Amino acid sequence: MDIQSTDPNIGKNPDASRRHFLKLASIVGGFSAVAPEAFAFDLGRLLNAGVGLAGSFMLSDEQLNGYFDQMSQKYDKENKIAEPNTVYHKRMMNLTKGMQSYDGLKLNYKVYMSKEVNAFAMANGTIRFYSGLMDIMTDDEIRYVVGHEVGHVKSGHTKERIQAAMRVGALREAVSATGPTVASLADSQLGDLFEAVISSRHSRANENEADDYAMKFLKTNRFNARASVTALEKLAKLSGDGGGASWLSTHPAPAERAQRMKSQLA
Repeated sequence: MDIQSTDPNIGKNPDASRRHFLKLASIVGGFSAVAPEAFAFDLGRLLNAGVGLAGSFMLSDEQLNGYFDQMSQKYDKENKIAEPNTVYHKRMMNLTKGMQSYDGLKLNYKVYMSKEVNAFAMANGTIRFYSGLMDIMTDDEIRYVVGHEVGHVKSGHTKERIQAAMRVGALREAVSATGPTVASLADSQLGDLFEAVISSRHSRANENEADDYAMKFLKTNRFNARASVTALEKLAKLSGDGGGASWLSTHPAPAERAQRMKSQLA
């Protein structure tokens, strides 16, 4: 949604600027007019830079992907990535062959050498598996997880999260001051953004939407659709002894979701 001002006083009259800002805030829903702390930044600087609320917080896909690129670069550097000659890399590339472009998305896959049982995706097409997850899953079960993570990308779940995260705190100022360009965020800011966007738990609605996409993904590509059930049952069982703690921190209720996926097998 692109919100443009037609008021000639905007940018010239401070009171008009503030009224216009409050109007936009009520439309977008990111701020409350009764919460003064929400406006703890330099509105004049924002307007003088030619950046309205829509430009600062309703960022374009290109801008959002720029921030996801920074995050993925940071975490790729901080984690040991499976080398091309390893079993993990070869297996991942084989299971995702022909899926670097899928359903209108450009995707890239890597494996982190870690015992964590987890995987995540970003709106820029980044999909990362941990070797701990690959160790416990069959090829078909990994395909289910691929479909699930692609579903998060296609449904815009991390895009929604990053927009919300950039409406508050220091990130708000860092982004608003740069206008249409992509700010270069500090490691600490990227870490905060990763926690808010990637490491926090997905909602039940988001998980169901990603699972529905995964089921369609499996059936469309003639993979074993039952793998969605067995993968989730496996994760549910692991959760009993703490083995699935990493996955559960970001992907809730595997047992309930397994039952839900069974109903879609027919």
